[in-house]
Amino acid sequence: MQCLPTFNRLKFIIYYCGTAFNEYCSQTNYKLLFSYMLIRNHSVHIYTAAIFFMFIGCQSKKQEPLLPSPQQYDFQNPTIIKLNQALIEISGISFYPKDSSVFAIEDEDGIFSKIYLNKNAQVKNWRFDKAHDYEDLVLFDSTFYVLISNGDIETLKFTGDSMVTNKTKYPGSDKTTNEFESLYYDDSLRQLIMICKDCQDDKKNVVSAWGFNIDSLTYTPDLFSIDASAYKESFGKEKFKPSAAAINPVTNELYILSSVNMLLVIADRRGNIKEIFALDPKNFKQPEGIAFTPTGDLLISNESADLGPANILIFKRKKKG
Repeated sequence: MQCLPTFNRLKFIIYYCGTAFNEYCSQTNYKLLFSYMLIRNHSVHIYTAAIFFMFIGCQSKKQEPLLPSPQQYDFQNPTIIKLNQALIEISGISFYPKDSSVFAIEDEDGIFSKIYLNKNAQVKNWRFDKAHDYEDLVLFDSTFYVLISNGDIETLKFTGDSMVTNKTKYPGSDKTTNEFESLYYDDSLRQLIMICKDCQDDKKNVVSAWGFNIDSLTYTPDLFSIDASAYKESFGKEKFKPSAAAINPVTNELYILSSVNMLLVIADRRGNIKEIFALDPKNFKQPEGIAFTPTGDLLISNESADLGPANILIFKRKKKG
């Protein structure tokens, strides 16, 4: 068979090698190689450079090992719901099964939002209060409970088209420096549970949980504690600082997000830790809210963090078998 002219051989090599390496490496480093090849007319230089730079290009761009996910979910493949500019500081969320929407609050303003997941994330807003540090949201028995960072809890209830609100003051909120970001309902205790993010009486890696009785609107201090001291290597120099929590309705486990620590902690209902998972910042840029659907699908909200729009990540629960 007649050999192709040198230049045609070169184009042949460039085309097929480029296609193969583009598919294999999904990188663009090899383009530098081909530019180099085009300006060299000595076959030894061409083939040596091809082998060397292709190898280096692929080796230098190897994917980092994937972080593990909880057994029921795949944290590498979420459905991403991008949110509009008004929700760049999205904080607490609550799933609404009736129409598969999500109710949400915004961290720095008294805006209450309904996000229609099945309508391209269209949003309806209501103002319920002035600007404040609103951290988490729970829907129970047609009443919404909003946690403020100082421990106060504000209730929101719709009567027709109007909204009725009421605020319960956390004991000593004007005197203490306690900070809360996590609120969830525990049906076994028939109470809302609020977890300290930074409470003055807590040790470094032990956080306390307070109860809130929805009938009497009273607080129960030190309902239980979550001791993470045995997992201090996961937290490094940072104190364990929960930012949201919810109970998985399928496993009855407590899922606790920590945006500061970039971790998901799974515990039993009394706060005994079972597992800890590091969160990949490529997906979890600033996780501040967590909720579940009745069938166990997991929803996590991320603030914008100046990295594009805020979003809600949806992780489908894996089916057994």
